[in-house]
Amino acid sequence: MPVMWTTPTSSDTEGTNLPTVSDSSVSTPAMSVDADNHPTAAEATPQPSEATLPLTGERTVPGVPEENYWFRRHEVVYRQLLERCAGRVVLEAGSGEGYGANMIADVADKVIGLDYDTSAVEHVRARYPRIDMRQGNLADLPLSDASVGIVVNFQVIEHLWDQAQFLAECYRVLTPGGELLISTPNRITFSPGRDTPLNPFHTRELNAAEMTELLEEAGFVVDLMTGVHHGPRLRELDAKHGGSFIDAQIDRALAGEPWPADLVADVEAITVDDFVLTEPDIDASLDLVAIARKPAVSG
Repeated sequence: MPVMWTTPTSSDTEGTNLPTVSDSSVSTPAMSVDADNHPTAAEATPQPSEATLPLTGERTVPGVPEENYWFRRHEVVYRQLLERCAGRVVLEAGSGEGYGANMIADVADKVIGLDYDTSAVEHVRARYPRIDMRQGNLADLPLSDASVGIVVNFQVIEHLWDQAQFLAECYRVLTPGGELLISTPNRITFSPGRDTPLNPFHTRELNAAEMTELLEEAGFVVDLMTGVHHGPRLRELDAKHGGSFIDAQIDRALAGEPWPADLVADVEAITVDDFVLTEPDIDASLDLVAIARKPAVSG
């Protein structure tokens, strides 16, 4: 059954170096087990009024109890960086299901969504009318030079074949002094001990040093490189579920069998407050989060 997930109205920022803002409600049913090894519901029956967007392995969607861990792990980055979008023209490059762009629309002057996938574009246009949703290639952004103040790109760059070209395009469309807000799985922890990604949809995963190098080569100044970590409650769940809460979910999803009730309950109860963003131990982080700035015109 589809579930409405409502972001709590308060967040604990202890252990984070980023501000917390905004509340947002989002929902979308989905189905299957995605190729990101993100466990999902086997089936979902949409409400008649809902547009649906199934999981493909290249996006995370809200409203699926078994997907809730991954959704909240993505959502926390939107929550923590939302303040930087206030009053700005924002491009979300690779907007997927659209829940993040819709959150940004709470504070931004204008939000442009961009995705290559036709079904995603149609879904966002139908479900989130505040978004100026467009279809296009991230290697050739369909925007004018210096036309947006913020580019948001969360959990997308690892899917791109030409990451340098994409960053060059972000630099081009940003106004001087504008910011690129970007996140990606940390290669060290997401595909441990490997040079090639475990996820078949990922072309190249990055560690913090590699991400910094790519951004600087594109002309950006990296103002912050931080990471998503499990907070105290998730560390307790790691211990409860045999050392890794993530592996416990993946194992059950790949088994193709019903999930134990206690695992479903633990996953469904996760909130953004169960994650922290912090700079120390960046190589042990789950996801990398960077704020990169296009230098202002001198003189």
